[in-house]
Amino acid sequence: MSSVAIKPALIRASRQTYSRFARTALLAGLAGSGAVAAYLYSKNRNNYNNSSNNNNGKKLTTLMAGVAGPNIAKVPSGKGLKDYQEIYNDIAGKIEENLDYDGGAGFYGQLVRLSWHASGTYDKNTKTGGSFYGSMIYDPESSDGANAGLAAGRDFLYEFAVKYPWISRGDLWTLGGVVAVQESGGPKVPWRPGRVDSFDKRDIPPPGNLPDASEDGKYVRNLFKRMGFGDRETVALIGAHCLGKCHTHNSGYEGPWGPSFNMFTNDFFVRLLQGWHVRKWDGPKQYEDDESNSFMMLPTDIALKEESYFLKYVKLYAADQDLFFKDFSKAYAALLELGVEYPRGSKPFLFKTIDEQES
Repeated sequence: MSSVAIKPALIRASRQTYSRFARTALLAGLAGSGAVAAYLYSKNRNNYNNSSNNNNGKKLTTLMAGVAGPNIAKVPSGKGLKDYQEIYNDIAGKIEENLDYDGGAGFYGQLVRLSWHASGTYDKNTKTGGSFYGSMIYDPESSDGANAGLAAGRDFLYEFAVKYPWISRGDLWTLGGVVAVQESGGPKVPWRPGRVDSFDKRDIPPPGNLPDASEDGKYVRNLFKRMGFGDRETVALIGAHCLGKCHTHNSGYEGPWGPSFNMFTNDFFVRLLQGWHVRKWDGPKQYEDDESNSFMMLPTDIALKEESYFLKYVKLYAADQDLFFKDFSKAYAALLELGVEYPRGSKPFLFKTIDEQES
């Protein structure tokens, strides 16, 4: 079977339709431009930061870089669901205008991976990292090999930072991921705003906190444990590999995980349980499917079926897409909020998809 993207007209269909066409990126790279987004964010940081972080009309001195203490969410004054739904709609519209990007993969996998990597630097032991400060624009985080290609996602979203100067980088990047999941047919993802930009490099998490796709199951377990996740949440989160592709010029790996790389389904798990062999090529160790040699799995993906503590959840999600959606939504929402402290009683937003608003 060749790797062919689902036509745009099929993307905006029901979940049942998704399941009929295919049951299908996080650890590996997608195509992207250079340091354009970092340059633009830095160049415009005075205009952008003065409005986005003056959430209540005053300078947030308690959240200035280098100050110890919890990262308390601060929602811009007067902004609510309606305002963030407007940004959601703009992002969704731009995604739909660029469905041919990356050979038909679109920006779904790119934006999910951006949100994931902006959040996945969190260390529960040191209380550092996460999406709160929007620190990926700085070295060494921006040049971390695990983030190769993500400038494309930051560039893609930058126009909305200009149009809506009150939204922080962390909020914009994580919201972009929510849009990508929901608009590609995935579950509703509860989301809360309130991240605040920092322009101090002391707020950059140390390198090495993001996943290394060449490792084994023990490594994967420990990596997610560092963030505060158990085995079930780990498997659910990795299921987002149903979206996007890998590229040699970013990660060294190459190819999609399945044929429906622009649709959020449980296909990743269904395929993972099938036959795989090590690919014979000049690149790093990766696997290709026995049936067609068209799709790939990373060593960390294959580790999910090699370890019993992961395999049981792989089987659950392969058999039940609704269960996968439910667990993914909960784990992904938690991932995006790592390192962010919300006031008691703070309620998440649930955004309507473009289809829901048009029906």
